[in-house]
Amino acid sequence: MAFNVVKFSRRWLAFLPDSRRLELYPPWWMMRIKVLKLDNDWRHIRIRLPLTWISRNMGGSMFGGFQASLADPIAPLACSKVFPEYHVWTRHLSVDFVRPGITDMELRFDFPPDTEVAIRAELERRGRSTPSFEYGLYDNQGRLCTKVVCVVAIRPAGYLAQIGSAA
Repeated sequence: MAFNVVKFSRRWLAFLPDSRRLELYPPWWMMRIKVLKLDNDWRHIRIRLPLTWISRNMGGSMFGGFQASLADPIAPLACSKVFPEYHVWTRHLSVDFVRPGITDMELRFDFPPDTEVAIRAELERRGRSTPSFEYGLYDNQGRLCTKVVCVVAIRPAGYLAQIGSAA
C-alpha cells in the first residue's frame, strides 16, 4: 500500500488548523505558500504564492505550473468541506494566463451562497452535481493575472466503486 500524505495529515496532524496543514502539504510547503484567510468553513479563501527564484521562469514571471498546482484542488477542497458526505474531485480545470505574474500572487476563492443552494438542490434531486467555479490569482496591485475555471464532480459515497475505479 502506497503512502498517502493526505490521509497521514488528517490523522497525525489533526491538531493543527486547516490553514497550517495546507501550508505543510509537501508540494505547497516547497512552494512556500501562506494561507492568508480560510473563513466560513472554506467559503472564503486567500492564499499567497510567493515569486521566488524557484517559481520564476526565464521571462521573470511566475511559472504557470506553480499557479495551476495551487489552483487545482481549491474548489474541490472547499466543496468537500461544505458537502462532507460526498466524494469530490476536479473534473476539469481551465487556466487562462491573462497577464504575467511578476510579483507574489494571491489566490482568491469565494463560494457564493447561491451556488451552494443550487448544488444542494441538485444533490437532493439527482444525487450528484458538477458545478463550475471561477476564481483567480492576483498580483500585488490587485490585477487579475490568472483566471481559473474549475469544474468539480460531487458524487455520492461509493460512486467510484460502482463504476469500477480505484477508491
